[in-house]
Amino acid sequence: MRALIAALALVPSLALAQDFSEGSEAKTWNLYAEQPARFEATVVDLLCTFTGDCPEDCGAGRRQLGLLRSADDTLVLPMKNGQPAFSGAAVDLLPYCNQTIEVDGLMIDDPDLGAQNIYLVQRIKADGADWVAANQWTKEWAKANPDAAGKGPWFRRSPRIKAEIEENGYLGLGPEADAAFIADWF
Repeated sequence: MRALIAALALVPSLALAQDFSEGSEAKTWNLYAEQPARFEATVVDLLCTFTGDCPEDCGAGRRQLGLLRSADDTLVLPMKNGQPAFSGAAVDLLPYCNQTIEVDGLMIDDPDLGAQNIYLVQRIKADGADWVAANQWTKEWAKANPDAAGKGPWFRRSPRIKAEIEENGYLGLGPEADAAFIADWF
């Protein structure tokens, strides 16, 4: 992880000198340092970009994806899709592996906070196609977890999260620490 962060620091960042808001229809999240941003980029497998380990399918959904912006060859990190949940954008971008697309969303750029080229993708447009909403994560999760159907947020029903809580407690310190916390605070 440290190597990835160090490598990202070396990626050129001309974003501060350019305005990508023209034509953007991104909806605000009222996040600090957010700016609407619409641009063309190639969907890349980040592990491939940094190590040369490059499966042709961008890791089949098991890797984080990036956007190599066409205008300035800046690597943009799409950390969120257009859903209210803070779910990643890899599910939405995977069908466009190694393709050049147009994206519309929100860019977070604040070098003082160490946040540069962080992107919240809301819409995707392949060449000659219509815009597609970047909102597939929970639908794909539901398909992969049919036994977790029901009401309420996905994370309350997730077998993986339930198993983690059972083993390590809600605080991650073990069930005994949870019991002591609950007794002390509630």
